[in-house]
Amino acid sequence: MPQLLKVQNFTVSADGYGAGDDQSLERPFGHADPGTLLSWVFPTASFPGRTAPGGTRGLDDHLARDFHHDIGAEIMGAHEFSPHRGPWTDHEWQGWWGDEPPFHTPVFVLTHHHRPSFTLADTTFHFVDDSLEDVLDQARTAADGRDVRLGGGAQTIRAFLEADLVDTLHVAVAPIELGSGTRLWASTDELDDRYHHDVIPSPSGVVHHLLWRR
Repeated sequence: MPQLLKVQNFTVSADGYGAGDDQSLERPFGHADPGTLLSWVFPTASFPGRTAPGGTRGLDDHLARDFHHDIGAEIMGAHEFSPHRGPWTDHEWQGWWGDEPPFHTPVFVLTHHHRPSFTLADTTFHFVDDSLEDVLDQARTAADGRDVRLGGGAQTIRAFLEADLVDTLHVAVAPIELGSGTRLWASTDELDDRYHHDVIPSPSGVVHHLLWRR
């Protein structure tokens, strides 16, 4: 079976933005409120960051549960790892993900600036400045036969879409508007020429979009 490049549980606003403007250390999503944008996934029993028992079941939980299924590596943009711009100046700070990141796989961070790899718990972060195709090849090798998740943000996903490298996408559209920020799409149907597309409303208020190559 081929190793897929998959977008999973990526959430955008109704006007297509995955994050707002003015990202900072204190505001990873810029002017967007993550508690509102991601309100569909936080209460689920399978939310990757859940530390307490319980949580909701149903459609949202079923999709959240797929986050780790057969994933062997992750690719993310530099601004999903850190708000830092330019050369890395503080190697002591190791990203937003805490001492036990939720990935449990090798993670390849796209950046134009070298930084040594490091490991937190069972997640190793590698910082790469290569073509998208080369990074995907590295991630597939590290994934050892399993699939590769493309984490985001929106600009990174757009770049891989434009390179025709993405096999499947799950995008949750939240019932809010951001007005500006980093945009995944202007319309939910703009990928329909290349992808099959199912639309599934959820009782939580989000609409799940499932896309896979034609």
